[in-house]
Amino acid sequence: MKFTKMHGAGNDYVYIDCTKEELQNPSLVSKYISDRHFGIGSDGLILIKSSNKADFFMDMYNADGSQGKMCGNGIRCVGKYVFDNGLTDKTTVKVDTLSGIKILELIVEDGKVTRAKVNMGSPILIAKDIPVISENEKVIAEDIEVKGKTYSMTCVSMGNPHAIVYVDSTDDLKIQEIGPYFEMNERFPEQVNTEFIQVIDRQNLKMRVWERGSGETLACGTGACASLVATVLNGLCDDTAMLHLLGGDLKITWDRSADIVYMEGPATTVFTGDIDIDTIL
Repeated sequence: MKFTKMHGAGNDYVYIDCTKEELQNPSLVSKYISDRHFGIGSDGLILIKSSNKADFFMDMYNADGSQGKMCGNGIRCVGKYVFDNGLTDKTTVKVDTLSGIKILELIVEDGKVTRAKVNMGSPILIAKDIPVISENEKVIAEDIEVKGKTYSMTCVSMGNPHAIVYVDSTDDLKIQEIGPYFEMNERFPEQVNTEFIQVIDRQNLKMRVWERGSGETLACGTGACASLVATVLNGLCDDTAMLHLLGGDLKITWDRSADIVYMEGPATTVFTGDIDIDTIL
């Protein structure tokens, strides 16, 4: 089966066109191909499928085989894949996901997509809908104890749950030590993605992320959106800011009048190839 490896700001996935052919046992395939030593190497697997509600459907799986609902960096690459490979000639593309339909505005240069702006929808702030266990309706600057230390967190869902905490320096963060304890904390019934934010100024935030099911990744689009919303709610940044991640920069805007978050960033093809699925299944 043919595959394409792509990344958005370093958040890399293996993409397979399933508009004409189904892939059996995608969870198992995702675990195998994501392995950076014995597989292709990626943060997960994304299947591009047909949709009766939108132009395409994005079916994503994390590196541990668990199914994800939405990936902001991944969906930009879906837009690049379908345009560059002639599956559509539209520059405005609707992609259905498990967290709803997202609208992509593709930026084309010399016949290829280089960037995309995504309407990520409205942030979810109600605790039970994120979900996060709390006595409060919304979790804004609320204490959480992780591995013997108390952190102040703000929780937002952009189709998947995020806990945003603030640190003095992302460079000094020992994310491998604390990331898993946030992910599996009992307050998060579906586990959680954790964003560690260093506020540079009101238009610039540095971010590192621990993603449920994948560990630390170089970027997380929904996490960048959630972090911008959380930082606005905490009064620490403007409605538009640049999020500086390990894999690159994402421009995030929260249009508060419409309650819509927009994300703009790069989409890059790394390489294409063939894989014998029968050896995996």
